[in-house]
Amino acid sequence: MKIYPVILSGGSGTRLWPLSRAALPKQLISVVGDRTMLQETVARVSQWPQIMPPLFVCGNEHRFMVAEQMREIGIKPLGIMLEPVGKNTAPAVAAAAHLLARQDPEAVMLVLPADHVINDVAAFQDAVARAAEVVAAGSLATFGILPSSPETGYGYIRRGSAVPGVVDSYVVDKFVEKPDLATANGFLAEGNYSWNSGMFLFKASDYLQELLAYRPDIAEPVEQAVLKGYEDLDFCRLDQASFEATPSESIDYAVMERTKKAVVVLADIGWSDVGSWSALWAVQQSDADGNVARGDVLLQDVGNTLVRAESRMVAALGVQDLIIVETDDAVLVAHRDRVQDVKKIVDTLKSSGRTEHMHHKRVYRPWGSYESLADGERFQVKRIIVKPGEKLSLQMHHHRAEHWVVVSGTALVTRGEEVKLMSENESIYLPIGVTHRLENPGKLPLHLIEVQSGSYLGEDDIVRFEDVYKRV
Repeated sequence: MKIYPVILSGGSGTRLWPLSRAALPKQLISVVGDRTMLQETVARVSQWPQIMPPLFVCGNEHRFMVAEQMREIGIKPLGIMLEPVGKNTAPAVAAAAHLLARQDPEAVMLVLPADHVINDVAAFQDAVARAAEVVAAGSLATFGILPSSPETGYGYIRRGSAVPGVVDSYVVDKFVEKPDLATANGFLAEGNYSWNSGMFLFKASDYLQELLAYRPDIAEPVEQAVLKGYEDLDFCRLDQASFEATPSESIDYAVMERTKKAVVVLADIGWSDVGSWSALWAVQQSDADGNVARGDVLLQDVGNTLVRAESRMVAALGVQDLIIVETDDAVLVAHRDRVQDVKKIVDTLKSSGRTEHMHHKRVYRPWGSYESLADGERFQVKRIIVKPGEKLSLQMHHHRAEHWVVVSGTALVTRGEEVKLMSENESIYLPIGVTHRLENPGKLPLHLIEVQSGSYLGEDDIVRFEDVYKRV
């Protein structure tokens, strides 16, 4: 049996703001360890027997970051499938299933969100092996986490009769929405409920068959989206019109709650979906006072608190049960009992026209990154980093001029008809309306300071004439 990991990386992680942003959500950043959550998800299954290269499903805006993070850990993906628009998990999994079934009619999909924590990898591998036994018999398996507390932030699965011959595997009796505290305590006391992990194992063909039977309105347009899709660089683009016609629905609602083939495999694997700051506090090692600190943090008379400092020293004195998160452009202070409401802050930022929910000060691009250092009336200063061998688009601006100063590395600059090689401490002026391009022909990162001046300095004042990344 060949098992294909299908990594769903389309979430925005709004409840982990300000660390997680729409342009750089939690799965693409280091939240617990040194590697990003996406890298951890792939690494934990990459060495198992029968595991094939991973297939990713993500949004267009994250495609280059997914590819780059796999390159960093030496993983060559089977493919990176791009959703034109987010439509929840049922269509995303269906698109991946069509692609896999075309390559391997017997393909088995291990569907994994990109942003979960699993501390006991050996136990997880055992759970997948047990799930493979029920999948071989035609079942669709989901993984139920043995609950350790009356959690109100998770959905639940009620177990039915045991599956003969497969340890800790049961026919699904029913799925239950996130309960209130009293109901969750009742589930814990009853003893036959598990947390719904959102992870699945099934044959691609079996999933597509059940989806067609219960939700043809999803199955048919997704199939067309795949059939009409096309390759773009190293990415697989789904047909936009077909995919946009697909209803937005979760895999639970569309298939798992309807099918007669659902089986829940119990898993005690040290799992968390890290759906809030309090969940992140719970899965990390705390000190004797129950505190979790990361970064330059100073604590005195503090208890049961998470403090994360990203860019400067953070000191806390005489407080309890707080979440304190500092980034270079925002600070969050919240009681641990209120962290589910962080999403409301994000919604307020959106409605007020601010940008702190979208980007950090450092913005990643396929060629590298840029960071705003200073800005004022009619000027802005940025730090630009270009990766070796990469180049920005050939472009021009209607409203701003630019002055580039090379800090380190080598720059190949196109300015109109002129092409110039520049080294450290050299500079060049780019007037308004002049076509230009920046490249790094060297083997080391290029660091450059850009000074912009003009009547309008927005990122949308870019006219691209040529772009190796095929951006608009």
